[in-house]
Parts: sequence; C-alpha cells; structure tokens
Amino acid sequence: MAVHVRFLSSRYNPQELSLYRNVLGVIPAIIYLAYERQLTLRLIEYRLIKWRLALGRGLLIAVAQLMLYSALMQLELATVSALGQTIAIFVVLLAIVLYAERIGVWRWSAVIIGLLGAIMIIRPGSDVFTWHALFPIGAAFCYAASTVTLRSFDNNVSSAVLFLYSAVASALGALILAVGSASFSPIYNYTDFLIILSMSFFGGFGVVFLMFAFRNAPSSVLAPFSYFGLINAFLLGWIFFGEFPIQKLFPGIILIVAAGLIIIWRERKICI
Repeated sequence: MAVHVRFLSSRYNPQELSLYRNVLGVIPAIIYLAYERQLTLRLIEYRLIKWRLALGRGLLIAVAQLMLYSALMQLELATVSALGQTIAIFVVLLAIVLYAERIGVWRWSAVIIGLLGAIMIIRPGSDVFTWHALFPIGAAFCYAASTVTLRSFDNNVSSAVLFLYSAVASALGALILAVGSASFSPIYNYTDFLIILSMSFFGGFGVVFLMFAFRNAPSSVLAPFSYFGLINAFLLGWIFFGEFPIQKLFPGIILIVAAGLIIIWRERKICI
C-alpha cells in the first residue's frame, strides 16, 4: 500500500488518496462478512451495543491514514515504518490511561527507550528535522487507540461486524477530512485507477488479515512479526525509489525495536 501511495503522490494529495482507500476499503469488509457467513440484508443483525465506540474507532483510523499518507509523500518508506513501530509504546500508555492498567519497571523502561529511539530519528532542533516526521507517530497513536479499545467489546462480538463499522466510519471520516481541506483532481488515466484500486484492496485486506490473526492467536506470538515490516519497507524503498536512509535510522531504530521486544517479552511472561 505504501509503495502505491508513493507512486501516486505526484498527482494526488493525501486527502484524496485516503478517501479512495477508505471508501473502496468497505469492499473487503463486505467480503469478510461473506466469508464469516454473516452477510445479510437484515440491518438488525449488525447492531452493536457499543456502536458509538465502534464508529469512533473508524474515525481514528481515518485520521491515522491521512497522517500516514502525508508522511509517505515526504519521508522514506523505512523511516515511516520505523517511526510507526512506536505503536507498541502507545498501546502501553493508553492501557494505563483508559483501563488503569498497572505496569512495572520493565514496560516503563520500554516506553522510555522507545521514545528516545523515536527522538533520535526525528532529531528535533537539528537541520534535518521536518514536521512530517511527527505524522507517523501521530498515526501510530491513533492506530494504538483503535487497537486498545477493542478490549471494551465482548469476546462474542463478531470481528467482521466490528471491521464493517470501522470501514464505514473511516470512509465517512475521510470524506469529511477531504471535503474540508482539499481540492480534488480528476483521475488521469486507467493506470492510476487500477493503482488506486490495488492500493485500497491491499490496505483493506491487510486489516482483515490482521483482525483475523489477532482474534485467533495470542498477540504476544504475533507481535514480533510486525518487525518484518521494517525489512519490507527498507527493501521496497530501496528497490522502487532508491532510498537507503541508514544514517537517519540508526541507532534510533535499534532502541524502538528493543522497546517493542521488551514489551512483547513482558507480555509473554505475564501470560505464562
């Protein structure tokens, strides 16, 4: 999805691409419902007690994607991916604020180490600092908030229905953000249309696979695989755009990864 956004960035603004992604992203939600055999025309079947929270999660995702797309248009793929790994830090902090979860010295240490790593990459006050570097962190915060609030739903609530609420709400949120802040460009050719369609499906089905995975396996088992995203982003940025931001990423990226691994290790130990 990130590569698609970069290819389109010279012709379309982030608000447009976020809108296309979220509107077309409703299609994977419908396919997920069909796969789970929950697709029906009876609207009462989609009723949720905490529907406001479900819609709120979708609005958070719309804001997150707008910030993510804005960052992808200005920063290297690997840099955006590295700063996005701060999501684990925000998950811990939001669990404290929203659910009064008590954490010990290990997870506090991870939070501090991860934040230091992010600061080393952003380098505030230096000549290389750019405000766009804050967008991936803002996106990570919004994604973390949407993830943590899943705890508020009962285990018997369907993942497919939750995803439908999020997809519809994020589409509406993206429409509001786009209409209020951007002018629209025509889609220039069929190639761009196919790239936009592909971008939306990659993003939409990526969320479907993540929700399915985290509903069927412990998060402590799945979390380490998120770091493959760093490798993928580095390789794709190098192959398609000639990016090689080694000096910008190190040593900050080591601290961010170390913080995430500490959190994962601590969660596993608690579960055991």
